[in-house]
Amino acid sequence: MKKAFLILADGTVFEGNSIGAAGSVIGETVFTTGMTGYLETLTDPSYYGQIVTQTFPLIGNYGMIPEDYESKKCHIRGYIVRELCEKPSNFRCKLTLDDFLKQQNIIGICGIDTRRLTKILREAGVMNGMIVTAETCPQIDKNLLSKIKSYQIVDAVKNVQNSMILEPLKNAVEPKKTPFYTKDFADGKGKTVALFDFGAKANIERELERRGCTVKVVPYDTTAEQIKAMNVDGIMLSNGPGDPAENVGVIAEIKKLCEYGKIPIFGICLGHQMLALANGAKTEKLKYGHRGGNHPVKDLQSGRVYISSQNHGYAVKNETIPKNAELSFVNCNDGTCEGIAYKNIPAFSVQFHPEACGGPHDTNFLFDSFIKMINALGAGRVPEANR
Repeated sequence: MKKAFLILADGTVFEGNSIGAAGSVIGETVFTTGMTGYLETLTDPSYYGQIVTQTFPLIGNYGMIPEDYESKKCHIRGYIVRELCEKPSNFRCKLTLDDFLKQQNIIGICGIDTRRLTKILREAGVMNGMIVTAETCPQIDKNLLSKIKSYQIVDAVKNVQNSMILEPLKNAVEPKKTPFYTKDFADGKGKTVALFDFGAKANIERELERRGCTVKVVPYDTTAEQIKAMNVDGIMLSNGPGDPAENVGVIAEIKKLCEYGKIPIFGICLGHQMLALANGAKTEKLKYGHRGGNHPVKDLQSGRVYISSQNHGYAVKNETIPKNAELSFVNCNDGTCEGIAYKNIPAFSVQFHPEACGGPHDTNFLFDSFIKMINALGAGRVPEANR
C-alpha cells in the first residue's frame, strides 16, 4: 500500500497508508462514534466538506451495498479509519469499501491511531486537516498550514442538491415486513408531503412512504408560494450540511410558510435549525459536534431518554428559542437543544435523526406524530400536540 499522511491545522502529523483515490485534499476533520452505519455515513450529504474519522477500529467488514445508500454519491472530502477490512463478509455486498472510495474519487488514510486523533479533536475542537498520498511527508511550513486553516465550507446546501435517490425507493419496503413498527401505516394514505431537499437522506422519504404518503421532493430554493400552489398536506424540512445561517433565502421562505400557518411542518437536523432561525432563534457552532448513533436525548414532556443518531456541527441556542415555542428534547451530555415544539403554528422539529439507518429506531414515532398532525389539521381539528 502507498503511504499517506494526515496533517492537521495545528501541525500534528499522522503517518499511515493510502486508501481510496490517490492525491491530496483539505477538509474539516470530524469524528463519528457509530459502530455500524459507515455505508450510510459515506452517502449522507450532511458530511459535505468534511474529512470523516471513524472511531470504531474496523471499518468495511460488510462492504458496500448500493440498495442502502442514503444518496446517489459520496459527499465527504476524505476518509480516515484505523483498520480497513479488505475482504468483507455479507451476502448483499457489491464492492469493497476501498473500491467504493476509488469509484467516488475519495482520498483516504488507514493505519493511524484514531483514538489519539479523536482526543485531539475533542480537546481542540473541529480542526481543518489535509490528507496527502506521498512517500514522504510534505514540508510543514507556514504556507502549508495557512492553506489548511483557510479552508471553509461554503454553499453546502447548493452543492448537494439533487443528490436524492428517487425511483429505486418507490415501494421498496412493504410496511408489514418491518417488524419494529407498531403504528397503523394507513394513517398517511392519500396524504402528500413536500420534502425540501437540503441534502436529504433517502430514509426520510422511505419513512414517509411506509406510512402511505406520496412524497414530492422539491429543490432547496422552492418558494413558499410554489409550495402553497402544490396543495400539499405537509412539509418536511430535511437534513443537510453546513452553517444553517448561511441559507438566508431559504430561511425567509420558511418564515413565510410559518406565517401562512396552514400546512404542518416537520424539521430534521438542518431543517430543525432553519425552522428555528425562521422563528427568531439563533444558532451556534459546537466545539466538535455530535456525530454517531449513541447520543442520549431526553423528552422533556415524558421524561424518557432515547438513544439517537446524530450528525451536526451546529445547534440552536437554548436561550434564543422564541416565546411561541418550547424546548421539547435536550441532549443529556451537554444540555444543547435537541427539539422544539411550536405553540402558534402546526410545526415541530428535532436535531437528531428519527429516520436513522443505520442507527437506533427509538424516535421513529415522530413520523407518526407528524402524520397525526396532518390528519388533525385536515379534519379541522387542533392537533393534540406538536409532536
